[in-house]
Amino acid sequence: MNTEINSQPAPSAFSATRPFYWSVRRELWEYRSIYLAPLAIAGVVMLGFVVVLARLPQTMRSVMALDAAHQRDAVTQPFEMAAALVMMAAFIVSVYYALDTLYGERRERSILFWKSLPVSDLTTVLAKACVLLLVLPAVAFLVTVITEAVIGVMACAVLAANGLSVAQFWALLMPYSSMTGLIYHLVTVHILWYAPLYAWLMLISAWSRRAPFLWAVLPPFAILIFEKIAFHSTFFQSFLMERVAGTSDASGNMAAPDTMMMPLHFILTPGLWYGLFFAAAFLWDAARLRRYRGPI
Repeated sequence: MNTEINSQPAPSAFSATRPFYWSVRRELWEYRSIYLAPLAIAGVVMLGFVVVLARLPQTMRSVMALDAAHQRDAVTQPFEMAAALVMMAAFIVSVYYALDTLYGERRERSILFWKSLPVSDLTTVLAKACVLLLVLPAVAFLVTVITEAVIGVMACAVLAANGLSVAQFWALLMPYSSMTGLIYHLVTVHILWYAPLYAWLMLISAWSRRAPFLWAVLPPFAILIFEKIAFHSTFFQSFLMERVAGTSDASGNMAAPDTMMMPLHFILTPGLWYGLFFAAAFLWDAARLRRYRGPI
């Protein structure tokens, strides 16, 4: 007698990256400000640029009497302002997200649900760090590119309607060079240089039971005051200012990136590697704290 054996296909192996991928997706679902805030700033910039368009033909006629460097400064100023505002919005969102991401799930008691899933605390913390260090800079870059493209097209249309040279305006703008400077700035400052700052905020978010912003700010402020009174020095203040403002090797110049980008010198900066070491330590401690912290 023939017997049929119903063989079922073996289940596909559980992908090790799938929990990480869905953890990142979950962050994008919960924190829509990650992309809504830069988009809102971009909308304000576009509205403000409409006012600039009204006097753009007169501006182009007046800058022709200047030297090449001042011509470029006059043309690129609105575009640099647009990029700076989007970068500032991305930084503010990053600080808010880092302080709230682990504290908020304990405050809202959603941590009980997320801990019931087969996702480790380290994977969750790394996914949140990925949003800070990769997703937000990428969103800021895309929003900046789209914003500058839109205002560039509007500017070209106004210049063409007034009989002025669009090619000359485009040559002064040098968009590809500006995008290179923007990418350099995002990678060096918002990803590498700010990594320990964001990791510190995430550690406080995992540890604090209330007012995480105060707990994140008060310890550095107390150290600053103690050093000033006890040693009459400002070493820690200079350290904080350098970490927040970024070194000249990291920040670059989005208007003339070829004159300011020094990637080799930046990579050899000791502060970069010290910062990355402390960032890894802070994230590891945040994952350990999340394992034992319960709802608030």
